[in-house]
Amino acid sequence: MKRSTCGRPARWRGTGAAVAMGVTVLAMSFAGVPAQAEPAPAPTEQTLADYIRAGLKVQPVADSGSGTGSACDSGSGAGSGNGSGDCYGGSGSSSGSAGGYASDTVGYGPAQSSWLAAFGYGLLNPDVAPPGTNDWNCKPTAEHPRPVIAVHGTWMNAYNGFAYMGQPMKDAGFCVFTFNYGRSNLLEGGGLGSVLPGVMGTGYIQDSAKQLATFVDRVLAATGSDEVDIVAHSQGGSMSNWYTKFEGGAAKVKNLVTYGATHHGTSLDGIGALGRAINNLGIDILGFIEIFVGHAGIQQTIGSDFVNQLNANGDTVPGVDYTVVGTRYDEVTNPYELTFLKPGPGAQVANITLQDGCEQDLSDHLTVMYSPRALSIALRALDPVGHPQLVCTFNPWLIGGGGSL
Repeated sequence: MKRSTCGRPARWRGTGAAVAMGVTVLAMSFAGVPAQAEPAPAPTEQTLADYIRAGLKVQPVADSGSGTGSACDSGSGAGSGNGSGDCYGGSGSSSGSAGGYASDTVGYGPAQSSWLAAFGYGLLNPDVAPPGTNDWNCKPTAEHPRPVIAVHGTWMNAYNGFAYMGQPMKDAGFCVFTFNYGRSNLLEGGGLGSVLPGVMGTGYIQDSAKQLATFVDRVLAATGSDEVDIVAHSQGGSMSNWYTKFEGGAAKVKNLVTYGATHHGTSLDGIGALGRAINNLGIDILGFIEIFVGHAGIQQTIGSDFVNQLNANGDTVPGVDYTVVGTRYDEVTNPYELTFLKPGPGAQVANITLQDGCEQDLSDHLTVMYSPRALSIALRALDPVGHPQLVCTFNPWLIGGGGSL
């Protein structure tokens, strides 16, 4: 495997509920509850999201640890400070060392129509490519002049991110390429999930963007193209967005198609928003959560330094056409509208809610990549003349594949 040295929460509802309960208990113990006092009403998820988006600025808090990690950047140093200093929505923690790498795929896995089946296969076969991808002899045509880079999300890998979409994009005439990024272990801050062989995309997102930059250059050299199109899921979308803004990608990307991307962060079912609120009070609860979800998971919460810097000069860059897809049933990137972008000068943005015109598509954050409608949106964005129509089929929450494994 090619290795280059140079980021999301657990997706099971039960785990999310457990973490949410733990954060709530910790928050109550830190804040204290006066005796005989009436309990305050629980804030809603939207209230928390609005609160965090306001960007509460806190007073300086002494760094409790040593090392070079900064409380007011992404924490990409090796420091162990609490990361809750005088920041605009501080990033939470600089605990754990930087590290991680990207790798090429080896061999191919089977086509899958169900996310659940693909995820399981990808956990046990972490390095295989999804069908239809990584034909390094493929040359773009006049009809499809740009190769497509498929970018997986957090806790996913190249295979289970695109086991459904890879072959149809290839069959439509595109040269499709993908890779595994953000491979970091527990000591490198990948979180507990990184002990599983198929869990990737957990390292610092800025490092992953550099890995993407290297891979894009390889694809351009192999295909002789000047630009690529990117189809990305979840963290893959915000990481690709970072690439276009800070790693020279603006001149190399024509279309950026994202699904459930954390462009403006996420409340992580309220967990991240609550944790950010506690961090803004000077208590490093996100540093604790980071041990479980990894660096990239914390970086994607609403109000993080990564999210603030990503959007500081506007949502878009000139010359890139954006197709941004969100689903009403997204339990990870939520509120789901946070994925949508506001077009700046020289950019075109199509913000699409998956269920508009197709209420029977119940895809959530995970199964959206196994939705026939989502696939048709990507094909239309990449080739509006050849694929002008959107399809509409039933696609259930969590399972995908039309309800069949």
